[in-house]
Amino acid sequence: MEEVTEGINNLSVTADSYKKNRIQVSNTKKPLFFYVNLAKRYMQQHNEVELSALGMAIATVVTIAEILKNNGLAVEKKIMTSMVDVKDESRGRPMQKAKIEILLGKTENFDELMAAATERDAEDGEEQN
Repeated sequence: MEEVTEGINNLSVTADSYKKNRIQVSNTKKPLFFYVNLAKRYMQQHNEVELSALGMAIATVVTIAEILKNNGLAVEKKIMTSMVDVKDESRGRPMQKAKIEILLGKTENFDELMAAATERDAEDGEEQN
């Protein structure tokens, strides 16, 4: 038991294994614009966001990145692709899945665009009342 405790005390987590600005996207759990809005919030807090996905969710990540880029909010900093081993629950054997990671940074006018969008939303709310 002492060995286990000692092992836990000596355990160090690298900053890379858990990133506060990483969004792991699923194409089944949340709607597209949930991730778009979350990415905007992460960029406000951390100046950049890393979008990550496996398999079929890769198209969703690319769409999110393109929406942010086309609206002038983000610039691509890095795109990484790889294959990862994932255990297939139904078959009980490992299989490979494609993985993508897209690192986006804020554009120079990100804060201005976000402020203008917030102002528009406030005006729209007043018109509805």
